[in-house]
Amino acid sequence: MGAGHAGIEAAVSASRMGMSVGMITMDTNAIGRMSCNPAIGGTAKGHLVREVDALGGVMGELADKTGIQFKMLNKSKGPAVWSPRCQSDKDLYSHAARELITGEENIDLIQDMVKEVTVKEGEDDFGLEVTGIKTALGYDIKCKSVIITSGTFLNAVMHTGINQTHGGRIGEQSATGLSECLMNFGFETGRLKTGTPPRLDTDTIDFSKTEIQHGDNPPAPFSFRTKNGFPYQKQVNCYLTHTNEKTHEILRTGFGESPMFSGRIKGVGPRYCPSIEDKISRFSDRPRHQIFLEPETLNGKTVYMNGFSTSLPLEVQQKAALTVPGLENVKIIKQGYAVEYDFFPTHQIYLTLETKIVSSLYFAGQINGTSGYEEAAAQGLVAGINASLKLKKCEPLILKRSEAYIGVLIDDLINKCPEEPYRMFTSCAEYRLVLRQDNADIRLMEKGHNIGLISKKLIDNLRHRNELIKEGIKYFSSNTISPKVVNGFLLSKNSSPINQNEFLSNILKRTDITISEIIGCLNVNDNELIKQISEVPEVQNQIEIDIKYAGYITRQNEQIESFERNENIKIPEDFKYESIKSLSTEALGKLKKIKPKSIGQALRIAGVRSSDISAILIYMRG
Repeated sequence: MGAGHAGIEAAVSASRMGMSVGMITMDTNAIGRMSCNPAIGGTAKGHLVREVDALGGVMGELADKTGIQFKMLNKSKGPAVWSPRCQSDKDLYSHAARELITGEENIDLIQDMVKEVTVKEGEDDFGLEVTGIKTALGYDIKCKSVIITSGTFLNAVMHTGINQTHGGRIGEQSATGLSECLMNFGFETGRLKTGTPPRLDTDTIDFSKTEIQHGDNPPAPFSFRTKNGFPYQKQVNCYLTHTNEKTHEILRTGFGESPMFSGRIKGVGPRYCPSIEDKISRFSDRPRHQIFLEPETLNGKTVYMNGFSTSLPLEVQQKAALTVPGLENVKIIKQGYAVEYDFFPTHQIYLTLETKIVSSLYFAGQINGTSGYEEAAAQGLVAGINASLKLKKCEPLILKRSEAYIGVLIDDLINKCPEEPYRMFTSCAEYRLVLRQDNADIRLMEKGHNIGLISKKLIDNLRHRNELIKEGIKYFSSNTISPKVVNGFLLSKNSSPINQNEFLSNILKRTDITISEIIGCLNVNDNELIKQISEVPEVQNQIEIDIKYAGYITRQNEQIESFERNENIKIPEDFKYESIKSLSTEALGKLKKIKPKSIGQALRIAGVRSSDISAILIYMRG
């Protein structure tokens, strides 16, 4: 239920795995609507999109179809943190998403509101088990699984200054009744908040006073399936400007009517994406803050004021915006506002995203306390896959944090139980050098194929590329190049010449040398392997990264082996933690609540000490 980014992935994955899917949304015209920034990807979030795509999800393809600016972030740093991002046309994105859903033969699209999940006593004393849902229009629909992807709509309240309105987005109502139904089953709930900035009239902005932010040329797509004709849309620029002391002074005049500072908003907001009033309050020593001006559509007249999320009164928003360079005559078309909504703390779900209280009920997206389209899509895909696998009586898909950012995301949600909106960062992944965005297909596409979401053609292409990569690494590590052939090139790059034959891999390890440049020194036509490698940029990229960072990758793989050993020490489902007298009170409470499946998972639970783990291991051996 729900047709946002989590709902789309859940519905499409289940449909393509052969399930009959009912997709219930309050507005069938709002499928895939970009409530906040019309952008996909970004730091670490781009990794999630690539992983969703590698498993057979659709967010990457939708982004590629509708993107109006593509950019690889962090290129000045190492490949572990390179992250793709695109600015999308929000109207095209929603239209493409709706076309996708209506084109899936196994999905029935239903415009209604779910008020209740119906249950029965589960088999084998499991507790409760899903039997269906009841809707606001009075329908009683029977089903074997329910996935809730409610976004920010559960008992949602919007705030602008002292004004409060019930709704999850401007012009859209709240979802009521469902939270209360779930609480009656024994679920705990909490409140979170998120915000959005004003939308500006393009014709009232003087872009000459801002800094142009160009996209990549040529751009790189998100999806491993996107090929000919990309990019599909006209590419545009974004722009950068800044607030100043005058802006901050005006914003402070509205603090008395701020729902955040006055206490009218009880929910916790995202620490790493704060409102502009929160920024100038917490960082009062900073004279300015970045504001990115990002077009929302190709044909419309609205610009997203990224970095200026706010719930201050509209007149304060307007007056403050006029002090920003380039916005001296700007008109606000839609005010910024905050949304407060229900979420369900994540100690109540398993790694499959199935709930612990009700069998075959799954939570995905902001109901789990996450923020962002990408985090939602990743969860929706996992929930859709696991709901389908359970109905097929197959083993679930559980991604480890050593395998994917998606694994890190879900593992963090369950073991850390965040009390503020969770946002993915590259720093969250301790094995990020092997979990790069560029190798998501190598890491995950076989899993997607085994599930039935990746075609044979795609997997055959992947296997062929992997063979080329292995052969290429072997060739570069075992073949040499002579001074006569390479020194002229090295001198042109201000790189030290060689005095004797040197392995190609050692030349490639130099920071200022690329694989394509080395291939340019070789006689490609005399070597079929090098000829094939020269024709596939993705293969060249993998060979170059694997050789340049070989030492670091080896060290990280050793760390992963240690991690896997702890993951393989399973804790029985009915383990009696209360029998271990030496456990701390905090550890006992957390362990009983989360019920870790392994020693590795127990180690990652906040509040569980190494001495607690030792006690568990001793008790298990006894």
